[in-house]
Amino acid sequence: MYYLLPVGGEGTRRAYVDLELYCVHRVVTDNKQSKLALPDEISILDPSAKAKLKLGLFSYPVLQAADILLYGTTQVPVGEDQVQHLEFARESLARRVMSLKEPQLKMSKSHDDSRSRILITDDHEEIHTKIKLALTDSMQGVSFDPVTRPGVSNLLALVSFLNNGRPTCEEVAQQYSALSMHDFKSMVASTINEHLSGIRARYDLLMNADDGRYLDDVARVGADKARKEAEKTMTLVRHAIGL
Repeated sequence: MYYLLPVGGEGTRRAYVDLELYCVHRVVTDNKQSKLALPDEISILDPSAKAKLKLGLFSYPVLQAADILLYGTTQVPVGEDQVQHLEFARESLARRVMSLKEPQLKMSKSHDDSRSRILITDDHEEIHTKIKLALTDSMQGVSFDPVTRPGVSNLLALVSFLNNGRPTCEEVAQQYSALSMHDFKSMVASTINEHLSGIRARYDLLMNADDGRYLDDVARVGADKARKEAEKTMTLVRHAIGL
């Protein structure tokens, strides 16, 4: 997930915390039929509420909602496991990329096997090695069938996703249906490398610009902008709730 952080100094952090508390209060008071609800006579601070309300149940997703709302964010790309949290901000995600080693699991940086994922910093050789070792099957040809051929289907999905869904997974499979698995994997690796090469070059450029000081300058400018935007939002919030 691309995550907004309260990096704008003390003023922004205070606005961030204030907005999170307002969001928590709104969630608890508005969701009377949810598992966040408490009887009217029970305070959220009452010890008897501990069994029903767990901090992790709503603190993390509300924290994310505060991230989004504080800066007026309109686009939030996330992993599938975060979709339910973004319901607080009416956001969702449809696409999913699966592990190269266990195609029944989503691709994740937390997987024990580093060969299960593609990183934007992976070079040409690393990408080809990972795709070469990706779990597929012994069936002939290439076809899109997530149930019986999850590994092959995942590689097809990668190619389709990198082209914004055009062609579709089925169309990619039809185009390369006669390829051997070796040649198919080589095509997939080359496609991934081609799409990541520009991003990788840009990443290296930014990381090393001005001996690394460039990013510090960008962070300072961003912090100042975040501080100003946060205060605008908090002025509206305080007015809306009568503070």
